[in-house]
Amino acid sequence: MADDFDKNRHMNHDNHEENSKTDMAHMNMSHDHQGHDGHMNMDHGQMKMDNSHDDHGDMSDMDMSHDHQGHGNHMQMDHGQMKMDHHAHDGHSDMGNMDMGGSHENHGDMGHMDMGHDHNHQGHGDHTQMGHEHDGQMKMDHQNHDMSNMGSMPGMDHSHMDHDMSGMGDMGGMPMNHSNMKQRFWWSFALLIPLLFVAPFMGVDLPITLTFPGSNWVMLILAVAMYAVGTQPFFSSAKIELKQKKPAMMSLISMGLLVTFWVSVYAFIAKTFFKVDAMDYFLEFGTLVVIMLLGHLIEMQATMKAGNATSELSKLTPATAHVKEGDSFIDKPVSDLTNGSVVRVLAGESFPADGTVLSGSSQVDESLMTGESKPVKKAEKSSVIGGTINGEGTLLVQVSAVGDDSFIGHLKKTLNQTEASSSKAESLANKVAGWLFWVGLTAAILALFIWTAISGLTTAFNIAVTTLIIACPHALGLAIPLVIQRTKALAAKDGILIKKHGAVLSAKHLDYALMDKTGTLTNGHFQVQKLVTNKISDHDALAIMAALEQQSSHPLAKAIVQKAQDDGVTVTAGQDVQTIAGAGISGTVNNQQYSLVSARYLTEQHIDFEPLDADGSISYLTDGHQVLAAVSLGDSIKESAKDFVAQLKAHQITPVLVTGDAKKTANKVAQELGIDVVQAEVSPEDKINLVKQYQQKGKTMMIGDGINDSPALAQADLSVAIGAGTDVAQASADAVLISQSLPKIIDLINLAHNANRKEVENLWWGAGYNILAIPTAAGLFAFAGIMLNPLIGAIVMSLSTVVVAINALLLHK
Repeated sequence: MADDFDKNRHMNHDNHEENSKTDMAHMNMSHDHQGHDGHMNMDHGQMKMDNSHDDHGDMSDMDMSHDHQGHGNHMQMDHGQMKMDHHAHDGHSDMGNMDMGGSHENHGDMGHMDMGHDHNHQGHGDHTQMGHEHDGQMKMDHQNHDMSNMGSMPGMDHSHMDHDMSGMGDMGGMPMNHSNMKQRFWWSFALLIPLLFVAPFMGVDLPITLTFPGSNWVMLILAVAMYAVGTQPFFSSAKIELKQKKPAMMSLISMGLLVTFWVSVYAFIAKTFFKVDAMDYFLEFGTLVVIMLLGHLIEMQATMKAGNATSELSKLTPATAHVKEGDSFIDKPVSDLTNGSVVRVLAGESFPADGTVLSGSSQVDESLMTGESKPVKKAEKSSVIGGTINGEGTLLVQVSAVGDDSFIGHLKKTLNQTEASSSKAESLANKVAGWLFWVGLTAAILALFIWTAISGLTTAFNIAVTTLIIACPHALGLAIPLVIQRTKALAAKDGILIKKHGAVLSAKHLDYALMDKTGTLTNGHFQVQKLVTNKISDHDALAIMAALEQQSSHPLAKAIVQKAQDDGVTVTAGQDVQTIAGAGISGTVNNQQYSLVSARYLTEQHIDFEPLDADGSISYLTDGHQVLAAVSLGDSIKESAKDFVAQLKAHQITPVLVTGDAKKTANKVAQELGIDVVQAEVSPEDKINLVKQYQQKGKTMMIGDGINDSPALAQADLSVAIGAGTDVAQASADAVLISQSLPKIIDLINLAHNANRKEVENLWWGAGYNILAIPTAAGLFAFAGIMLNPLIGAIVMSLSTVVVAINALLLHK
């Protein structure tokens, strides 16, 4: 009967006005971030940067500016403390001139100004705040860098420091943001156009090649400019690869760029100053720069994450708390809270920290934290979790845990450990590029020594150079990015946002699908499940109940009002609506007194009734003499859930229901959907352990939407977050289901299988050419009179690039 749940579901709203009160000691200013220019001069105590990147080398001139456009939410910018937290970072010894501008216009000196918003929504579940750090700290989440020698960092603008550049593993750890890469590509492309008209193609003048006095100087200037603009990202990343003793794509590209450019400079000097004929490769250099920048620009767009999970967790708690000092309450930053602090939490506010209720009574929405779908009653001595949403009552809470000791703190720690340990497999393209790097370099060195002995240094040098140029990965550099882009586009049409393509494309076969219940298989919000009437029509019963409930923001009240609206019921305003303590609500509708109450109230008032046989929360409508209607409210299963489970089984994937909800509720849902394996009443840590256990048996997918799902999502081989879920879950997942149809996940699995096949095909087209051309260029078949003409090699290389592009476009679901 869910009497305990119903006990305090209706409370008066006298405290609503308190939600709008502003502590003028903390100035609140909202502003939309839409491409503002200028910088924000902020007084920061300590700066905190939690870093989660691999070694980025020297970042002294790194531009990490962000253009924040169209952000509808408000951004908390309370920088009481800005710390720099370092977790084993390397290669950041010089960051003195780092520009991290935030693109805000004319905000002047803002000192310790709190530009946050106090979101006092009443009865709403979505209280995420788009701040940089709600506990008064601004963080930059990067791991594994040594930033100990960053110096004073003059001129650094910290207005936007919550950047996430993880997920770039396939790009060889390229230390570059999207805007910078885009600028380099367009500048290089602009320089390539005139270069096409003045540079020969592999020593041969094309019909469009222009020769005029000084044309060789024009060619040199264009190439030097392109070298300055377009090569730095590749060289920096290659340095990282070589330092790690793992040469891969960046090393292969850099080798090709260095050889084509400097050999061409040598040829220019020889022809211009010494009148010695020599072949230059400026055009090959230019096309390699543009094609590689294009490939990595595509890959960057496909890899950029929607957010960082740990930073999203920080947004769950408010920036300020109503702290008791003496006989009054003062708004203070949450970072000032300590164990034992007493805070007041108003209706609709999120709890600033974990604690124990000292006084008051309310219902708290803990669904996103614990998986419990129903609001939980809180009274004196009840425990509350920071970040959960208070219902309609006002609670006085004594803080029991803050920072790392809190529920969210433990969740952050678990999530960080999971993301650090669950590194994705090295991309196949990087492996192939690593092999080609060693094959090309070894073949060129051997050719240089062997042909020097056979035909002299000049011939040997030309053969070695040709070998290295043939190894240039034109097609290989586009082989994977084009497949990624095509996969992303096809998935988007199906309502799926792919965020981490490496995990998606590696999911060739899955054995287990672990699924959360609330919000994943169910709709995640209350609905009228059953309505039984007595001597009154369904229409009239809904009209009366909605009239009593329409002023309430309680989830059950909203469900009744929504049902009335959906059924086209005209709802009049209830008069003298009052809460019956611990029982329900009463009021006058059309001059008749009615009450919507619990079964216990009916028993206490000696009103005869027949208990409603239904699950969920049950309320009874009475006129004081008899029961007129009974209504059951609860979460409902999504229409597509049963078909989704059936399709999983058809694909030989075992569905497993994993939820923090009660066993009875979980088993009922599992039975309706045909799920045989159920894990109920599990914590976020339990979910991680379950994922790990199933991973030992086979490839495991995790599907969820709540904060409590985020560590498990990060751990799984493939993870999908529900688009209507929390930002934390979406930031932890490999893909986000925007569509309402769960079977679209099956389409994603099929698409991943086809995309993986295209990846392999493209790698064969891209690398297969090099496998044949490198030994031929090195003179391995010279005994048979077969030597690779550089012009023929360049033509075949161009054709392989075209084939790779066409093959990627042929990808389908």
